[in-house]
Amino acid sequence: REHALLAYTLGVKQLIVAINKMDTTKWSEARYQEIIKETSNFIKKVGYNPKTVAFVPISGFHGDNMLQASTNCPWYKGWEKETKAGKSTGKTLLEAIDAIEPPKRPTDKPLRLPLQDVYKIGGIGTVPVGRIETGVLKPGMVVTFAPSNVTTEVKSVEMHHEQLTEGVPGD
Repeated sequence: REHALLAYTLGVKQLIVAINKMDTTKWSEARYQEIIKETSNFIKKVGYNPKTVAFVPISGFHGDNMLQASTNCPWYKGWEKETKAGKSTGKTLLEAIDAIEPPKRPTDKPLRLPLQDVYKIGGIGTVPVGRIETGVLKPGMVVTFAPSNVTTEVKSVEMHHEQLTEGVPGD
């Protein structure tokens, strides 16, 4: 319950519910349906649409329905969820993960780069370090840091010691 509420509060838009330890219920379809009903009611109250959620019965201990469909639950026909592209279906947790739609990177918004650290390196200069949240950062751009109102030109954009032609959200 707390995980669903926290995920929604933090802006997580897509959800997968892996119903674990199904082996301890002898792969009971009744128990699986009961959990789906209870979980659907709760996630609906939080703000999620249960029709967009994949519910996958698994046994993490034995690996059932994780990578390959399990023979232990012949009643399980697979999960189905609604997506922006239409309907998505599958049987395993891996297929549910693969069906997650990648979020659109907000490159069209103004540049926002919260700084994590600033290094002063002799012979190079001042090197601000952070992760781009929105916008695009390119060498030659003039940027202003808030709240100090310091303006400077971007000399280079690097990630993991590799030069980039531009930085985008996530970099």
